[in-house]
Amino acid sequence: MTERVVVDLDHLTRRFGSFTAVDQISLEVYEGEIFGFLGANGAGKTTAIRMLCGLLLPTSGGGHVAGFDVLTQSEQIKKSIGYMSQKFSLYVDLSARQNLEFYGAAYNLDRRTLADQIAALTQRLSLGEFIDRPAGSLPVGWRQRLALAAALLHKPRILFLDEPTGGVDPVFRRTFWGLLYQLAEEGVTIFVTTHYMDEAEYCNRISIMHAGRIIEMGRPFDLVRDHGAANLEDMFINLIRAQETTGATH
Repeated sequence: MTERVVVDLDHLTRRFGSFTAVDQISLEVYEGEIFGFLGANGAGKTTAIRMLCGLLLPTSGGGHVAGFDVLTQSEQIKKSIGYMSQKFSLYVDLSARQNLEFYGAAYNLDRRTLADQIAALTQRLSLGEFIDRPAGSLPVGWRQRLALAAALLHKPRILFLDEPTGGVDPVFRRTFWGLLYQLAEEGVTIFVTTHYMDEAEYCNRISIMHAGRIIEMGRPFDLVRDHGAANLEDMFINLIRAQETTGATH
C-alpha cells in the first residue's frame, strides 16, 4: 500500500531582508506519521512551521499541506490543520470550556457538534476537573492539554505542535506523548518541533535544521547508527558542531 503524502515541500525558503531564516528545505511527510523537527534556537524551525500553517508566506520555493498550496491557499490550510504554538495563546480570563467554545465558533462548528467535541476531548484529555476553571489558573501541563484540545476541536488530519511540552515535567511529557501516539494510530499526521532528545526518539522520522537548512533526516536510531554516535543527543551535538566548524572555516 502506497503511503499518502500530506505535506510536501520543494526548496521552501523564507528571507527577512538579507537574512535567510529558512533556506530551500525539501521534504515529504506521510499520513499518520509523527515527524520531528529538531534544531538549536534560531535554526529556522518555527519560521518553517509558520509557513506550513499558512501564517507566513514563503519568499520562494513551494509546497502543499493537506493538498493545499502554501503560496496561494493559506486560508484553506488554516482551516484544515490544527496548530499549537510555543506560547499559551488561549484567553486566561475565560474558563477552559469558554475557550473551547470560542475556538469552536471560529471553526464554524454548529452547537451540537461543538458540544459533542468538547465532551469527547474533555474525557480524552482528562480535563473534567478543570473544564470550568479560568484557563489562567491552570497548571502549565493542563494548559498544554487545553491548548491541544483547542487544536483538535475541528478534527484536523494534520497537527502542528511547536515545542508543545516546554516547561512541563518529565512525567507529564510522557503522558502527552502517549496522547500523540494515539492520534497517530488514528491516522492524524503530527509535525512537532522539540528540544528534547528523548521526545525526538518517539518520532517516526526526524529532520535536523541548522542555519535554516535541513542537514540530516531519517529514523532516529538509524541516524545514531549511521553517525556512529552513542545516542541521539551525541549525534545531534556532533552534527551541529561539525556544521559550525565548517561554517567558521569558510
